[in-house]
Amino acid sequence: MSLVADVGVVLGDLHLDAAFDVADGEVVAVVGPNGSGKTTLLRALAGLVPLASGRIELDGTLLDEPRSATWVPPEQRSVGFVFQDYVLFPHLSAVDNVAFGARCRGVDRRRAAADARSWLERFAVGDMAGCRPAALSGGQAQRVALARALAAPTRLLLLDEPLAALDAAARAEVGAELRRHLSGFAGVCLIVTHDPVEAMLLARRMVVLEAGRVTQQGSSMDVARAPRSTWVAELVGVNLLRGRRSGDGIHLDGGGRLAVTGSGAGEVFAVIHPHAVAVHRARPEGTPRNVWAGRADSMELLGDRARVRVVSADRPPVVAEVTLSAVAELDLDAGGDVWVSIKATEVQVHPA
Repeated sequence: MSLVADVGVVLGDLHLDAAFDVADGEVVAVVGPNGSGKTTLLRALAGLVPLASGRIELDGTLLDEPRSATWVPPEQRSVGFVFQDYVLFPHLSAVDNVAFGARCRGVDRRRAAADARSWLERFAVGDMAGCRPAALSGGQAQRVALARALAAPTRLLLLDEPLAALDAAARAEVGAELRRHLSGFAGVCLIVTHDPVEAMLLARRMVVLEAGRVTQQGSSMDVARAPRSTWVAELVGVNLLRGRRSGDGIHLDGGGRLAVTGSGAGEVFAVIHPHAVAVHRARPEGTPRNVWAGRADSMELLGDRARVRVVSADRPPVVAEVTLSAVAELDLDAGGDVWVSIKATEVQVHPA
């Protein structure tokens, strides 16, 4: 593994304790709720926040280990960093900002400037090459900061919300260019993002941080398919219920029993996609094995669909995804009493 990280940091109320490895050529998305330690993790890897415990090793070189009093300063680490707030040098033009990393590593001025202009062109801000940061919009500054991180010869790329300041059209354009670069990047890349689609498009693997701890890691598809926390389930847009399985049913922690296919025993998670949750105004007929009464508590519109949250006194809440015609037909925007039904075959179960 090119990056071996065991990051222990105490910063105010945050107690960060995150361990993971990353191989050459691998892009990893670091996701988690606000305050979970994502930015602090990147800053520790860059040497901007000292470790309280653990160790950081890159390409076999120890960068930080409190136990052995080892610490390599940021400027001596082969790291490129895109900060949330850009942190461009205010006294330098855009082209000089982008060329800065290469110049620090001994590249001559003319070549560094030429490469910098090429990077600015890739991100559609070539016409701003001579402008200082104060003259740039937020989106332009974001593009310049991204170009600066990618232009320098580095082994570790740390990107903190690299597309956050861009509008939808620019995100697609810059995101495509970023994907092209990362597909050929030989080093290690970590990307912090709150966008699940962005995480899955840019990274093959996810590390989930919650309250300073790694609660789940694996391929993006595996994390989406088998979430292990409510936050991850909300991120990927599914219902996550927990309980104890006995035979073909799960006794849910929030009350009630959920029928599933197959058999088994022990603590499990049940994953239910919202489109598998049907909503009715009267108790449904037919043979669904999971039927219960509840109340339409809230509704969120998503294009030509709507997500309706149904709460119940004796079961955990669930979210159903329905068509807009169903919303009108059932008058769901008025809330009120409803019934939900879920086929046992639509429930995916994995160990807790």
